[in-house]
Amino acid sequence: MAMFRDKFWLTLLLTIPTVIWSGMIQHWFDYIAPQFPGSAYIPAVFGTIVYFYGGWPFLIGGYHELRNRLPGMMTLISLAITVAFLFSALVTLGIVEGLDLWWELATLVAIMLLGHWIEMRSITQAQGALKELAKLLPDMAVRLDETGTAKEVPVAQLKRGDLLLIRPGAAIPADGVVKEGTSAVNEAMITGESKPMDKIAGAKVIAGTVNGQGSLRVEVTKIGDETALAGIMRLVEQAQSSRSRAQALADRAAFYLTIIAIVSAAITAIVWPFFGQPWSFTMQRVVTVLVIACPHALGLAIPLVTAISTTIGARNGLLVRDRRGLEEARLLNTIVFDKTGTLTLGSHRVVKITAADGFADDEVLRVAASVQRDAEHPIAQALMTSAKEQGIDVPMSQDFESMPGRGVRAVVEERSLHVGGPGLLRMLAVEPKETLRRAAESAAAAGQSATYLVEGDRVLAVFAIADAIRPESFDAVKRLHDSGLEVVLLTGDSTAVANAVAKELAIDTVFAEVLPEDKVAKIEELQAQGKRVAMVGDGVNDAPALLTADVGIAIGAGTDVAVEAGDVVLVRSDPRDVPAIIELSKATYRKMIQNLWWAAGYNIVAIPLAAGVLAPWGILLQPALGAVLMSLSTVVVAINAQLLRRAVRHGAGSTSRVLQPT
Repeated sequence: MAMFRDKFWLTLLLTIPTVIWSGMIQHWFDYIAPQFPGSAYIPAVFGTIVYFYGGWPFLIGGYHELRNRLPGMMTLISLAITVAFLFSALVTLGIVEGLDLWWELATLVAIMLLGHWIEMRSITQAQGALKELAKLLPDMAVRLDETGTAKEVPVAQLKRGDLLLIRPGAAIPADGVVKEGTSAVNEAMITGESKPMDKIAGAKVIAGTVNGQGSLRVEVTKIGDETALAGIMRLVEQAQSSRSRAQALADRAAFYLTIIAIVSAAITAIVWPFFGQPWSFTMQRVVTVLVIACPHALGLAIPLVTAISTTIGARNGLLVRDRRGLEEARLLNTIVFDKTGTLTLGSHRVVKITAADGFADDEVLRVAASVQRDAEHPIAQALMTSAKEQGIDVPMSQDFESMPGRGVRAVVEERSLHVGGPGLLRMLAVEPKETLRRAAESAAAAGQSATYLVEGDRVLAVFAIADAIRPESFDAVKRLHDSGLEVVLLTGDSTAVANAVAKELAIDTVFAEVLPEDKVAKIEELQAQGKRVAMVGDGVNDAPALLTADVGIAIGAGTDVAVEAGDVVLVRSDPRDVPAIIELSKATYRKMIQNLWWAAGYNIVAIPLAAGVLAPWGILLQPALGAVLMSLSTVVVAINAQLLRRAVRHGAGSTSRVLQPT
């Protein structure tokens, strides 16, 4: 970009005297430029300098295109300026009669350099997200030694196992686990979540995110290229360098347009002398045809849209690994979800509470969690997690006793309480009331665990415990249905559990009790029915299915972005990002098609006009004006691609979180 910028400004300065001392310009504007010995050669001298200095990038580019047998925009530009240079030199030397094209040559090179500068600037801005990501990492980190003494060291010196002090407001220098302290960390720059995420001991933190008001002590787990930030940058770079079908189409169109332009220029060079036009007129037409047909805009149409769309996705937690995946997403009509960790949280929660008469749900959950406070069983963890998520303060328990196969007992606020399953009821010879019994039977029918809270000879509550459905899953499935897509659940879990989840989410089709190695067959079965299938899974046991599907969408689990199986990685593990990626795909494709039509379509009118078909009516395009029109088409393509930035997502707190293309 800097090279084209510098060459443009110097070329513009050289062009000014070329234009001022041009005989044609003096005639048009009826003035006489200052005369002195050798002034007549000013256009030739400055035009020659412009040709070699300003035109050098195009001459070299054209040479490489011809050597690779892939003529394109550089070939056309170099041909145009070379024809203008040679003809003007012959006229100046008196070898050929006619009007020289020095001023046309100089202005043409200046305008082409300006167009390339604008193009490079647009691409640089589109890829700016990568540079922004690179700037997120701090240069220094505060490391604690064995005695707890803090020392500032370069981030490059960090190693796994180091203990870091993260002060309030500081950027986190490496991926790690919180060992001590509480705070809220702003992870928007990595995951797109606008709400700061609470961090306590045991929580993971991501390099490049910004600590809030609290102080944290973090043990380093990943450094350098291993970090989530580095993984995101690799995926974005990979997506921007990968090729799509639309890019292949644009490349073919540019190739054929180059051939058409060269043939049209040759026909123009033959026809006009046949009608008695002078060589100066003919050369102007030839140069104008070569310039105006330059497939410059075609070369920019697809890569710029791709660069913008992938960076938009990266900023919103949608990492595109393969551009073909992004392109194919718009054609999907069937979305297959894995269950555990995708539509569900991947860990057990209390999904329903049925309390006896006179007891509140929060109260029975509070005391049941207290009874299980010291237990390690998944049921205990489910009760504790659910209580914490509801903001319930769980009191300490006393006299904890574990009864394997039956449950646990503890004293909570001077009350002796038991928590356990059906074996506990048999041991205590306690029978629940009818409403509680029906609640337990309903939970069992749905593949959920029924856990009882018992005091003395009375059952106080029944807790249905299962892998809880993500709250976002409801909106995700609804939006997919609203878009006319079929939603399929593919899981290795039991039929009862799968049907219960599918019923609650209104999923269309269920494949349950499917082994990981058999998931591929189910994807192929759907494809055999003519469906365009996306598979959404965790990228580990679902890897074969992700690769088999038309589009593989891997759940990134927040910080794990090194998922190699999917075409797209969802950093947030939020199923609402599935319809979001489809919407981004549609918006991206629309911009690609619009740009292709504009970049190639205007030549239907432009080439005949440049060749001079309207010359009998006094309408002619000068080479410089042709360069302006060609550059204008490039600018229009660049601006249209930039409009894709308006396809932004709602904030993380939104219930819809959609892309809104305009």
